[in-house]
Amino acid sequence: MVNFLQGALSSLGRKYVMAVTGLLLGTFILLHAVGNSTLFQGKAALNAYAEQLHSLGPIIPLAEFFLLNIFLLHIFVGISIFWFNRQAHGRYAVQNSAGGKTWGSRTMPWTGLVILAFLFLHLLTVRFVDSNLPIADVVEQTLAYPVYTVCYLGGITALILHTSHGFWSLLQTLGVHHPRYNILMRGGTYVAVLFISLVFLGIIVLLW
Repeated sequence: MVNFLQGALSSLGRKYVMAVTGLLLGTFILLHAVGNSTLFQGKAALNAYAEQLHSLGPIIPLAEFFLLNIFLLHIFVGISIFWFNRQAHGRYAVQNSAGGKTWGSRTMPWTGLVILAFLFLHLLTVRFVDSNLPIADVVEQTLAYPVYTVCYLGGITALILHTSHGFWSLLQTLGVHHPRYNILMRGGTYVAVLFISLVFLGIIVLLW
């Protein structure tokens, strides 16, 4: 157990923890987007999907507790990596360590903070509200306020930037790459990010 903790807290171990937690969170976001895409079939379809989820009973709070811990671990390790890089190499190395080639790689720490703030807003306006209202009506009422719409657009933009680099980065960290298939895998990550962005942005356009 001690050796495991030492390995997890090492420089390489923290990268693996970030990759695994990022993979779990990314999978959740992708599945969340698939579920939310039912709205394009009509409000009744989204409400039916939400009711089906709630019918799972205690599985939902357990899944939420698991996701919360994964999210907190991802944040904690991400901050520790940023801090140790900053202490060890200085500001110049920290900027380069993010990749330096794409907007997503250059802004990972900052988009992560925006996503955290966006998550709190999303929970307050959609999750912890009157459970008697259909979820489609809750989302529509929330987006009826321009300030919330702007915040949602900002949060989704940050999510797009973060995942555009995160999906590809975690594959590299986990060793899932090969010169022959890298282009295909990178294309696959962009397709996933495009799907997520189209769903979430499409919902805003549809209900606003």
